[in-house]
Amino acid sequence: MIRLGILGSTRGTNMLALVDAINEGTLKAKIELVISNKPDAIILERAKSLGLNAQFVNPEGLNRIDFDKKVSDILINHRIDLIVLIGYMRILSADFVNKWNNQVINVHPSLLPAFAGKMDIDVHQAVLDSGLKETGCTIHFVTEEVDAGPVILQKKCPVLEGDTAQTLKARVQQLEGMALVAAINLIASKGL
Repeated sequence: MIRLGILGSTRGTNMLALVDAINEGTLKAKIELVISNKPDAIILERAKSLGLNAQFVNPEGLNRIDFDKKVSDILINHRIDLIVLIGYMRILSADFVNKWNNQVINVHPSLLPAFAGKMDIDVHQAVLDSGLKETGCTIHFVTEEVDAGPVILQKKCPVLEGDTAQTLKARVQQLEGMALVAAINLIASKGL
């Protein structure tokens, strides 16, 4: 069974998809730890309400390398196999990414390489502004270059006439949870 560590700064919607898949038996994994750099992040509340180990790690007074080392040490102490970034609003340091090479995955709300570097609602607005008829999400390994790591898988959906950034975000978010589960299962089947 793969031991997951989640890093999140926002709501943690995709964490709920992982919890559901674990409970349904479609994901052979255990969420060992949820870490946030935001004390009031909803992901922490949700994790605690589900009985998960949830920790706020305070970035105040620490540079990026020192903060990432602190987080890394906690992940090592919990024997984490795979780190899942779920709405994590920090750029990971090169030291962290290299230490956890091919053990950190991210969900990006577009079909990378399109709209790499953009976040959240800005991605969906950019899709609409571009006139694309299809979008989706990408699960990829995290590397030093933002949103440029090897793609594990992508899931697609149409851009509909009359879509707003919010309606498109909702449609893509439905894919993200399924894509994360599929990606983790794929990684687990290949052996870490």
